[in-house]
Amino acid sequence: MRILMIVNLRSGQGDAGLYDYVRALGRSGAEVTMRFLGLGAKLDHLLRDADSFDRVVAAGGDGTVSSVCHTLAHRKLPILSYPAGTANLLALNLNIPSDPLELAAVTLEGLTRDIDLGELTFGDVASPVGFIVAAGAGYDADIMATAQRYKSALGPLSYLVGALQHLTPTVSKFTLELDDRTVISEGMAVLVMNVVRVQFDLALTRSSDPGDGLFEVVVLRTKNVPELIPAVWGAFLDRFIDNPERSAGLEVHTARYVRIDADPPLRIQYDGEVVDATTPLVARSLPGAARMIVPEGSLALGRQSWAR
Repeated sequence: MRILMIVNLRSGQGDAGLYDYVRALGRSGAEVTMRFLGLGAKLDHLLRDADSFDRVVAAGGDGTVSSVCHTLAHRKLPILSYPAGTANLLALNLNIPSDPLELAAVTLEGLTRDIDLGELTFGDVASPVGFIVAAGAGYDADIMATAQRYKSALGPLSYLVGALQHLTPTVSKFTLELDDRTVISEGMAVLVMNVVRVQFDLALTRSSDPGDGLFEVVVLRTKNVPELIPAVWGAFLDRFIDNPERSAGLEVHTARYVRIDADPPLRIQYDGEVVDATTPLVARSLPGAARMIVPEGSLALGRQSWAR
């Protein structure tokens, strides 16, 4: 088996066990080619001959994985999300293990699942960017912008530090175009979610299928962080009991096409990458555009059948 690895040298978890992982693959007879982001080479060049490989491994954070998946969209090439970033939310949602030897086994023997990608346009960007976890505007982007300064020292806790430094976020009036309807709302953030489990294994909605062609569009209608706490607590309780109050402060819609306008405008992020732009933004679903490698027996992926 021929495996192409794209390794982001700027990701937050050091070597993340890559040596043990590659050695395990080699012992199984796999041929591994490693290429590195962060040395000036563009991703499309690193993936120039990806179709000649049997697997592609994206080692980095969610932004690295979504960039690889977007570059290879619709090509049906199996991709592994190797959790070498700070939060690794896609790996969390796909039940990808963190142990290097288990990751090697999943790479070689795992099943595949076609899941959706998001495509985002904003500001004066020349071409859309891809996202695979979530894009958003407002409070989440402010948290991620602050967390960048602490990731190397605190890892996932950097997001908590970011939240504590933004206790009174900007509240905006939102105009949401959702497929063929318009919704007016107000709050401190809008999240366009492809998967719904976020930091600390909390789920912002009760269910989601990343292969159904739909986003979950979540409006945080609260006006400050203390008002958000009941919704976060409700999401935590939902891991143990069916909590009817978990939706307090959250407004949830589904759509394939989303346009977000905010007054006043809000900062934008996608898959943890904060951009130098503010709303409006447009997100479109690319159904089944990414073929992901997942562990056998995973329970996280909705109703679609598995394939080898």
